[in-house]
Amino acid sequence: MKYVKLGRTGLDVSRICLGCMSYGDAARGGHQWVLDEDGARPFFEAALDAGINFFDTANVYSAGSSEEFLGRALGRLTSRDGVVIATKVHGQMRQGPNGAGLSRKVIMTEVDHSLRRLGTDYIDLYQIHRFDARTPIEETLEALDDVVRAGKVRYIGASSMYTWQFAKALYLADAHGWTRFVSMQNHYNLLNREEEREMMPFCADQGIGVIPWSPLARGRLTRDWDDVTKRSESDAFGSRLYDAESSDRTVAARVAEVAESRGVSRAQVALAWMLSKPFVTAPIIGATKPHHLADAVAAVELALTEDEVARLEEPYVPHAVAGFA
Repeated sequence: MKYVKLGRTGLDVSRICLGCMSYGDAARGGHQWVLDEDGARPFFEAALDAGINFFDTANVYSAGSSEEFLGRALGRLTSRDGVVIATKVHGQMRQGPNGAGLSRKVIMTEVDHSLRRLGTDYIDLYQIHRFDARTPIEETLEALDDVVRAGKVRYIGASSMYTWQFAKALYLADAHGWTRFVSMQNHYNLLNREEEREMMPFCADQGIGVIPWSPLARGRLTRDWDDVTKRSESDAFGSRLYDAESSDRTVAARVAEVAESRGVSRAQVALAWMLSKPFVTAPIIGATKPHHLADAVAAVELALTEDEVARLEEPYVPHAVAGFA
């Protein structure tokens, strides 16, 4: 495994981050395709054995049970200080007012709940899961600064939003002397490269680490276009991200062609393409089968040629923004 700094911080993270949305208790509101705790355990073990030290979850994943599974697994398998735990806040955690969002009340409440579920006294990277237009960004930033100063959080990050919103947040943090976002977790893959227009150059300029979600386009880049999986049949959010545009099909077909010529899996090609981008720190991959994790680790060592990269990128056409809501 290779390691890089997260943006301009001194924090070393593996070039692959294991996303934990795939692990949780379906009975508590999780997706029907999630793995239960016994099913998830081998993936935590394999990730650590492969040298992965970076794990991403969120309070809203399976109503908090994803955080619980992650915390218990890491507590049994490794030293807390040897891993980087990232989680997120914003989603609906309870009914009624103040059950979601990025108000001071929500952040102060949810950070403590996440710490309890994770079984730790600090979170390495605490991220706002989305932008909250109903709360003044100043309120959110000051609350995040307070949880850092309280020692509950080491670094803060953001997720999918417009570049102008992210720029405003960084400007306000600098102006007030508040803790600055160090990372951006955004929607980026071969089927949706819209973030290359503004967000990626901005992050490169500002020294922001980039940890993309859905790097394999919900599996679209790893299988024939019309193939379905248990997840694709029930993933309502994912069904809104991609469609049957001819350009998308063509890109997926190009991935298959390059993979066949190299004698590697399609997942390795799609991830190697992403890892070739200098602005990408670590893609967040989901793993519910052993080869998912093996392919991700192998992609770190796979170097694509300039011609292969050009062939993968050539069919792309502009897409509507997807994944901000």
